[in-house]
Amino acid sequence: MNVPRSKRNAGTPWTPTQERELRTLATGNTPTGVISLKIGRTEPAVRSKAHDLGVSLKPTNQSPYNRRKR
Repeated sequence: MNVPRSKRNAGTPWTPTQERELRTLATGNTPTGVISLKIGRTEPAVRSKAHDLGVSLKPTNQSPYNRRKR
């Protein structure tokens, strides 16, 4: 039975390298699901750590209220 990639680090402390990668990927507007696969953590774990580090996972390139240019 294969273990999903996102479960391989479950319960282990975050390394400084993983924290740095989380910051870098979040700054680049990478979706949370992709971040979780690259780091090898679950999406809730990524969201929780981002909150602890004060990193926003919200996309910065979207306009508010879904305004479209005409």
